[in-house]
Amino acid sequence: MSTSWVVLPGLAEAPEEFAEVVSLLPGNDLHVVDAWRTPITAPVEELRAGLALPIGLIGNSIGGLAALRWTLTHPGEIDRLVLVDSSLTSETGWRWLYPGTRGDRWVRSVLRTLGRVGVPRVLGTLVWRTFVGVGSIRKSSPMPKATVRARFAADDSWLLFWDELTGSWALAAEVAKLLESPPEFLPPAVVLVATGGSSRFTAKSWLAGQRALAAQLGATVEVLPDSAHLVHLDRPDAIAKAVAHLA
Repeated sequence: MSTSWVVLPGLAEAPEEFAEVVSLLPGNDLHVVDAWRTPITAPVEELRAGLALPIGLIGNSIGGLAALRWTLTHPGEIDRLVLVDSSLTSETGWRWLYPGTRGDRWVRSVLRTLGRVGVPRVLGTLVWRTFVGVGSIRKSSPMPKATVRARFAADDSWLLFWDELTGSWALAAEVAKLLESPPEFLPPAVVLVATGGSSRFTAKSWLAGQRALAAQLGATVEVLPDSAHLVHLDRPDAIAKAVAHLA
């Protein structure tokens, strides 16, 4: 029986952007979590609702932290793990902006105001294009224009992204503590590391951090010099190959 896979996307990444990954794995049961419905940083109980276990996890960027927390706290539920340019446990942000702080309340107030006056409707698509342009070498996405507008130009979209970002900081700290005493048995894992495009500027330190993480997991590492951070856009074949390797 083949493993079912769940993709945990990164910050401001929509399921439609993983269309090519899905198409390259036609024989697999592959489900991409929709962060607009279930936050990637939500408790494991919410992420796994309705799923038949065990499963394989594909965690991209901050989705990698969510995948690690799931694997480390419920090891019997995960039998394969692919981390795709995962955020590192050192990425804990700024405490003065943590959820519930004065700084966080101020940012959220500003974002609500921008939403009410329609700024995301005007600039949302442009922000998304910039995000894709900087984060990938191919600088293109399979997501339809109407879907881009619906997801990135909604009045509350920027607030959703802020919640994802600040939630990932606490998640990084939580995963760091979990890795201090990991379960005795961890699933086979592959760590994909992007060092191309805009990622080349921090490639040395980023790769060192990823190798250290892989060592803690007993995972293999594959370096992708022809991909920037949005690996699912630049090298969807590398993700599919990692899944096939662990099948």
